[in-house]
Amino acid sequence: MTETFDADVVIIGGGPVGLTAAMDLDARGIRSVVIESRRYLEAPNVKCNHVASRTMERFRRLGIADRVRAAGLPADYPQDIAFRTTMTGRELGRIPIPSTVQRASRPAGPDADWATPEPPHRVNQKYLEPILMEHAAGLPRVTLLNETRYLGLEQDEHGVSVRIADRDGAERVLRGRFLIGADGGRSAVRKRIGAAFHGDPVLQRVQSTCIRAPRLYDLLPGERAWAYYTFNPRRNGHVYAIDGDEVFLVHNYLSAGEGDGSGVDRDAAIRTILGVDASFDYEVVSEEDWIARRLVADRLRDRRVFIAGDAAHLWVPYAGFGMNAGIADVLNLTWALGARIAGWAADGILDAYEAERLPITDQVSRFAMGHQRKIAQGEVPPEIEDATDAGRAARRRLGEQAYALNVEQFAAAGLNYGYSYAHSPVIVYDGEPAPAYTMGSYTESTVPGCRAPHFWLADGVSLYDELGLGYTALSLGDPSGLADLVDEAAAAGVPLKVIDVDRRLAPAAYRHGYVIVRDDQHVVWRADAAPADPRALLDRLRGRLPSPGGAAEDVAGLSAVAADPA
Repeated sequence: MTETFDADVVIIGGGPVGLTAAMDLDARGIRSVVIESRRYLEAPNVKCNHVASRTMERFRRLGIADRVRAAGLPADYPQDIAFRTTMTGRELGRIPIPSTVQRASRPAGPDADWATPEPPHRVNQKYLEPILMEHAAGLPRVTLLNETRYLGLEQDEHGVSVRIADRDGAERVLRGRFLIGADGGRSAVRKRIGAAFHGDPVLQRVQSTCIRAPRLYDLLPGERAWAYYTFNPRRNGHVYAIDGDEVFLVHNYLSAGEGDGSGVDRDAAIRTILGVDASFDYEVVSEEDWIARRLVADRLRDRRVFIAGDAAHLWVPYAGFGMNAGIADVLNLTWALGARIAGWAADGILDAYEAERLPITDQVSRFAMGHQRKIAQGEVPPEIEDATDAGRAARRRLGEQAYALNVEQFAAAGLNYGYSYAHSPVIVYDGEPAPAYTMGSYTESTVPGCRAPHFWLADGVSLYDELGLGYTALSLGDPSGLADLVDEAAAAGVPLKVIDVDRRLAPAAYRHGYVIVRDDQHVVWRADAAPADPRALLDRLRGRLPSPGGAAEDVAGLSAVAADPA
């Protein structure tokens, strides 16, 4: 007897990670139910301020990139990062980032020439999340259950039973084939599957305040910016423009001697960072204090239950890569779940999620921690605000240092495009190692596991727009050589699209005659000749062969300091 399920996938958490998972599953013909405790379209408090290029690339395929890019700051508002003595004080330098209008016409700056159809976009999560929720609610295979609490789960060999309660307290049980826990840093799903955080529980404490200050721009010298990093001997902080009009987020980075910040005068710290006196009026909208951590879960899966986003990792939220890494998690997972539920892949394809994402999670967490430590070590010259030659020289030096240190997080090409999956059970490796990458730099490569370098096809269409929901074989030679592979894929029900590529259009990294790319843009196989055994290749790609190894060796470097948030 065939069991009836309420959904193919139950998703706990309706933030950006959970909602992106639901949207991507819908695109694959997969039904999902999203459990979210907040009201429909209820915006979160100010959080992540950045949508990374890789996230925007997927939003493009999901049909919402233009709407996301139209949200947040006004279209002509500069997205620069300015370094100043105070927000209203002397400028030391800035990182130029194009406004939305400039990106469409004459982009300039360190991220303006990236090989992508979708550059990054600065928009606060309070504006982003309602867009995602409204879009998900209109999809035919997504069910949103707002004002609903997750109470617990049980799983068996066929599916997952999820106990929930509505706003009136009425309880019921949903049945799904799989479950994704995208329920944040205090994740009940993570604890239920026995996963634990390891790493560094406290790197720094931050006293953060969202304020409304309608007159602040009247006091601002020079060009506006999206972010202001302030440096003076009294107190350093960051200020972010939220709406480009009157709402700002002020981060006050506490020193080691200030403990949890309970003894720090919040108002005095804000005024010092802004550079205003006691006569300046502003309103506190909310207090958003947080702790910079580096915590990574020791596992991402228990049979049919998976965790992603903050449920799986917490780190210093530089450049918004907490949210964006969480979205990368679920896009990796929904690709595999879609293949398994559609029936053309075996259970082994699900092993790829932890094997691929857990090592990358650890790498990115260490990038963020290393960046935080570099910033924390900086000293501000006492003459930085002086109207003297020594003051001007100090401002010039510190401005150059601040630019060099921070450009890699605000133009993080490496974090967007440089990471590769080195130990996957569903990728065919050829012995060439993937190029090393940093937060800010990478080398384009078609080494299996790497992101397939982007280029524009002969008709001016993005390569990524043409990738199929499954696999795409790029033929840079004779496409007829793939005939046997195409036949085998059709017989096995494996979605395989072939694109005949003019080699003159492709980047130099495309050195081989044939390259197979997953629809999440990662290379899974390449060669100069057609595969000698197409069936064996497809069996590897769809998880039918034993795993050649796991991710344990990649996460062995996690420290043993457990620190699950209460």
